[in-house]
Amino acid sequence: MPKIAVKAKRLSIYIGESDNYERQSLYKSIVSKMKELDMAGVTVFRGIMGYGEDKRIHTANLLDLSSDLPILVEIIDSEEYIAKLLPYLDQVLEKGLVTIDDVEVLKYGKEAIVAKGVE
Repeated sequence: MPKIAVKAKRLSIYIGESDNYERQSLYKSIVSKMKELDMAGVTVFRGIMGYGEDKRIHTANLLDLSSDLPILVEIIDSEEYIAKLLPYLDQVLEKGLVTIDDVEVLKYGKEAIVAKGVE
């Protein structure tokens, strides 16, 4: 099976499940904007436990069930496409943490076509 290696950026956005933008879940707003920008793809992870700058523990434990579990929105795309999303994040994020780092992507598949935007 063919594979190709490419350089890309990983953008990780750490927010809370209860964070909203214009009456919609913030993570859904981010994913919608990415689709509008024709970005390569995204995965949203729901954490089972975490805390942020407020030091309040959020957990999925039934005894301490939180309605604000940690959410990680992870995006891997070219530097150009990541840069297109940053102004939107400036607009919609009131709190949270964003990291950007370099990654090497090994793309597998029958044709091993590079995703749109990933160099």
